[in-house]
Amino acid sequence: MGVGRPDTDRPVGLTTAPAEPAAPTAEPPRQRAPRRWRLRRFDLLVVAGYLALAALLTVGQWRRPERLFHQAGDQILFEWMLARAARAVTGAENPLYSTALNAPDGVNLMANTSVLGLGVPLTPVTLLFGSQAAFLVAVVCCLAGTATAWYALLARRLVRSRGAAAVGGLFCGFAPGMVSQAGAHLHMAAQFLVPVILGLVFRPDTDRVRRHGVLLGLAVAYQVFLGEEVLVFLALAAGVFAAAYALVDRASARRLAPAVLGRLGVGALVAGVLLAYPLWFQFAGPGHYRGMPFFAQGFRLDAASFTTAARQTVTGNARLPGLLSPNPTEENSFFGPALPLLAVLVVVRLWRRPLVRALAGCGLLFALLSLGPTIRVNRHETGLPGPYRLLTEVPLLDLVVPARFALVCVPVLAVLLALALDRVHGRPVRRAPRLLWTGAVVAALLPLAPTPIRTVPAVPLPAFVADGGWRAYVPPGRTLVPVPPVTGAAASPGTFWSARTGLAFDAPGGFFIGPRSADDPTAHWGAPDRPTSLLLRRAAETGQVPLVTDADRRQAVEDLRHWRTAVLVQAASAPDDPVRATVDALLGPGRDVDGAHIWDVRPLVG
Repeated sequence: MGVGRPDTDRPVGLTTAPAEPAAPTAEPPRQRAPRRWRLRRFDLLVVAGYLALAALLTVGQWRRPERLFHQAGDQILFEWMLARAARAVTGAENPLYSTALNAPDGVNLMANTSVLGLGVPLTPVTLLFGSQAAFLVAVVCCLAGTATAWYALLARRLVRSRGAAAVGGLFCGFAPGMVSQAGAHLHMAAQFLVPVILGLVFRPDTDRVRRHGVLLGLAVAYQVFLGEEVLVFLALAAGVFAAAYALVDRASARRLAPAVLGRLGVGALVAGVLLAYPLWFQFAGPGHYRGMPFFAQGFRLDAASFTTAARQTVTGNARLPGLLSPNPTEENSFFGPALPLLAVLVVVRLWRRPLVRALAGCGLLFALLSLGPTIRVNRHETGLPGPYRLLTEVPLLDLVVPARFALVCVPVLAVLLALALDRVHGRPVRRAPRLLWTGAVVAALLPLAPTPIRTVPAVPLPAFVADGGWRAYVPPGRTLVPVPPVTGAAASPGTFWSARTGLAFDAPGGFFIGPRSADDPTAHWGAPDRPTSLLLRRAAETGQVPLVTDADRRQAVEDLRHWRTAVLVQAASAPDDPVRATVDALLGPGRDVDGAHIWDVRPLVG
């Protein structure tokens, strides 16, 4: 993730034509006049290509909107977040908190992945075309935007060949890990500010410190509203790279350190002022929680995954990646057998450059961190401790999913590829070496070409919900309760229906992270379970109607009053459906209305 011109290896410098690299000396290289960077037709073609590829990867839903990406629950959550951001803009509501889910208690959106940095600018798309279109546009923007931002940084600061920069940007935006994350986790795929932040931190000039520091603070603050986890990885990677670079080029480090530290100080002040209230709300506001509702350390990669093809590539399959990664969304390595080998060759060939040595050290460390507390190789537990063990007691870092550390390796590999291509295309080189290196890069990247993100069928919205028939049953201040009312980590029909209707009604439960109870801030998936929701969940999971007692009926009325329920709604079901039969036993028979089965409980709950 580090940056520096290949001729002088100064961090993020903009210089003239490169000269032959030299070993680091005690004296810093002589500063050269900046080369003006102009937009060219080639740049527009590159960006258009990135956009076309990103659109192609999402074609499964553009063509068949009745489907969702394979991690359907995550897409539903982010659709809801985008719809909520649009409502916050148009209704001048608090963007950090909402009672549209988990009614009546609400959800701390700042403590969840609210992606306000995407949702706010996409408000017109959400209002005109709905939450699904907004989600797909967000995926396209994240992938193509990340590739474009890295292309710009590479072309302006690191390489002279724009073709080399285009290849580097392509890999940064469309590496297997990025495609894997994009189908579910917008907050991890939105990395288009990463090269911007790096470019501001590692500038080669020592003037205009305050100006660049202010811009840095603004970029960091915006990244928080895109994804805080990416910012954590960025800070760690930048620190590791800076330390490694300082070790191999101490003269440049001494010269640039005052300006870098000055920009960081000004940036921290600006970001701190802008983020003081949102971060307080996240960690101490209503609905805040502590820890994570899952064992983060269990989400680690197998060392063999680094030389295996991901399932979302032309050479991949579902079986082996499923054995080497925690789930389909966390296939963050999977670089195939050729690319890691090529990266080693590039490092050996360009070892004299401080930039390359710093990149190699940074990439290797984060690859090891992704293996978790103990290292596993090809599904075999070696018992060897990994460096991640050093982070298990560090606050906040102990909550990071280890498998995601491998995402740092993506820009490291991309920069190495760009440097290798630039060496043979950016200067006079004999034809044979040029063809050899170009062929090696093509051979390494072609097997990793991404395929359209897999989709799965989605249960359609009942017409009773989609067409607004529920409005005749739900007065202001009351809620619509989907059946069964999901309060945990399962895919929530309430969240889905709410997102697709623009948060038209309030619903209990939902898919989010909140406190276990009002008195216990321990992290918990969804709302605290109530007896009725547990009873209906048991019926859904076992397929059997439980014995319903008078105490259960009284408890159901109490829970419905807590949720401020007006009507319960189940998507079209058969009379012998165990959940439907259980609700009938609790509340009496419901009736079919517009593709749904409903129970009007207003007379029952008062």
